[in-house]
Amino acid sequence: MTTTMRAARMHHIGEPMVLEDVPRPVASGSDVVVRVEACNIVPNLANILANWTTWFPQNPLPALPAIFGLDPTGVVEQVGPDVHTFAPGDRVYVNPGRHCGGCPACRRGEHIDCESYAFAGYFGFTATATRLLDRYPYGGLAEYLLAPEYSLVRLPESISFEHGARFGYLGTGYAALRKARVGSDTTVLINGISGTLGLGVALFALALGAPRILGTGRNRELLARVEALGPGRIETHSTLDGPIDAWVRSTAGRGVDTYIDALGPGAPHEAMMQGMASLRRGGRAVDIGATAGMVPFDVHHMMDQQLTFQGSVWFTAGEGQQMARLADRGQLDLSVFENIVFPLEKVNDAISGLENRNGGFSNFVVSPRAG
Repeated sequence: MTTTMRAARMHHIGEPMVLEDVPRPVASGSDVVVRVEACNIVPNLANILANWTTWFPQNPLPALPAIFGLDPTGVVEQVGPDVHTFAPGDRVYVNPGRHCGGCPACRRGEHIDCESYAFAGYFGFTATATRLLDRYPYGGLAEYLLAPEYSLVRLPESISFEHGARFGYLGTGYAALRKARVGSDTTVLINGISGTLGLGVALFALALGAPRILGTGRNRELLARVEALGPGRIETHSTLDGPIDAWVRSTAGRGVDTYIDALGPGAPHEAMMQGMASLRRGGRAVDIGATAGMVPFDVHHMMDQQLTFQGSVWFTAGEGQQMARLADRGQLDLSVFENIVFPLEKVNDAISGLENRNGGFSNFVVSPRAG
């Protein structure tokens, strides 16, 4: 067994990644080593690499030079002596969420609320997250990575490594729908339904049985493709054709039960406010897109109408396993994603090529095993 591996590392903020030979991780305790087969390149990665230290200096990046890569899939190569449920040869998705296990939130089992919560291969959410970033310094843009057993999601053979690498943004949408208690009697509005986040929300809303799904975006051609995924259940509206809330009221009457905002930091605040105005009495809104800045809400109206607004970040490995079962049973259709695979040597091309993606349908993946 060789003691080194190839990895793409960023040495300085904003600079291209460099392919290098670095020490290969070794499993100990309850950790595993995973041979990486695919790693999704998320649309936000370019912003993280170039702007994170300026935008959010309080939330640390991994120590440079760093191996990034948020959403890896692969095969378990080696297990530590305290690993109980996974073995070499298992196909897995590696949830990048890392928690300390000792803070009050972790002791309550609320691991995503950990005071030191971090995304391995991406960034930390608090100043103390550096401890976890240092403990697990391997992202998915390498031939191997080290991860705790608790982060693994078992992938059935029916899910390709490329599609499994999409679980990150898919899981964000799934967790939001679960928080909003979406089911067979729930109407859902998704702002940004044709984007990378929003398309996953739509697929899970279908899988969870939502009878009526309303979605917004700009590109009418992409919106038509989304409608075709659920004929008779998905209806879309281009924001070029008028305000969102006026369309929802003309379409759904009393308003929607659930509103998921999947628009990114650059989205206009009007879109979120119109989404809030689309809720029925007692409706729930969940934000997963990270619209930036101070958004004015009518708090008195929210109180009178018993509206709920909640932020939602990521998902647990347990929720990831539920997602894998939905896909394996055919309730979640991953075939809609168009895999665009780059070898590790072309990682910088993959990151820059995201500008040309076909909305949420494009699935940009880096594979260390690609020729």
